[in-house]
Amino acid sequence: MIVRSLSEVKPVDWGNGVSRRFLVASDGMGYTLTDTIVNAGTKSRLEYRNHLEACYCIEGEGEVVDMAGNSYPITPGTMYALDQHDAHFLIAAPHTDLRLVCMFTPALRGDEVHSLDEARSSAY
Repeated sequence: MIVRSLSEVKPVDWGNGVSRRFLVASDGMGYTLTDTIVNAGTKSRLEYRNHLEACYCIEGEGEVVDMAGNSYPITPGTMYALDQHDAHFLIAAPHTDLRLVCMFTPALRGDEVHSLDEARSSAY
């Protein structure tokens, strides 16, 4: 059994926020579970070429925008899943951080960070 509290998890500055990675590849579960903060007012162009990701919003506001320009509001109680390795923009509202519980499969190593550039997607 694995039991961890937020205070025991090492925070990873992923570029436009902090990801607290509760489960990583070395835990042997096959997926990663994170508690992620997206800093207010940030816009991140992301793409997970090697992982599928699902995110559930528990605090804040923002939006996820696909590469065709379709925008989906993110508020507490909203889930979005990147089931096709979808390139996207993750945007936090200007007035509040966005807090997401995220799952990645296969699992992350745990030390991954983004190289953020609006012209191309950051990927891992």
